Amino acid sequence: MSAAALEIRALKKSFGPAEIIRGVDLVVPKGERHAVIGPNGAGKSTLFNLISGLLTPTSGTVSLDGRQVSGLPPHEINRRGLSRSFQVTNIFPRMTVFENIRCGVLWSAKQKYAFWRGVDGAPGVRERTEKVLAEIGLADRRDALAGVLTYAEQRALEIGITIAGGADVILLDEPTAGMSRHETDRAVGLIRRISENRTLMIVEHDMGVVFGLADRISVLVYGEIIATGPPAEIRASAKVKEAYLGEEAHA
Repeated sequence: MSAAALEIRALKKSFGPAEIIRGVDLVVPKGERHAVIGPNGAGKSTLFNLISGLLTPTSGTVSLDGRQVSGLPPHEINRRGLSRSFQVTNIFPRMTVFENIRCGVLWSAKQKYAFWRGVDGAPGVRERTEKVLAEIGLADRRDALAGVLTYAEQRALEIGITIAGGADVILLDEPTAGMSRHETDRAVGLIRRISENRTLMIVEHDMGVVFGLADRISVLVYGEIIATGPPAEIRASAKVKEAYLGEEAHA
């Protein structure tokens, strides 16, 4: 197994007396596509929020490339090489597609506003922005306002913003939710492309996407990981079928 991109040890999160994450241990090697599945309320988004710094653990640690990041603010974790998307599309609707991607590029380059300097004058910004637009298949929509894009295009744009900063570890939270089958197939193709040479963690309810995309799968139930393994092992697990997959495991 290659070196760990993410290492989660004894991670817990409580809100008052309610323990949502109950001692999660997980190692995600560099370059792996890792899916986290589980029923509604299992704690999947809370786990992502802990990894990305939106929440502070009650106890336990999260390490990124061997350095502990638990307790750091999201922007600091981002600058150490981790970026994420959200369940609800998170873009700038009144800015163009190009400007949205450029924001992600500028943030990663630590560029600050200066009225005497055009943002495209920063080294490599335009080139990097153009490259990301091509990677997500939105180069021909570069001048469109983000708010008029189709839902699937907006999700692709959000993924573009997520990778614009050059993060090595990408977290995608339900990236195909609400899509048609055709849109889902295109989104999966995009996710395959952008996760080349990157580490991917994905929360997803579409079992076709999960079993077709992931190298390994972790099953989270009531804040605990009950199984982790390759898709075939998870599909065959009686414990997983009983806890979550049921008949979907045979789909």
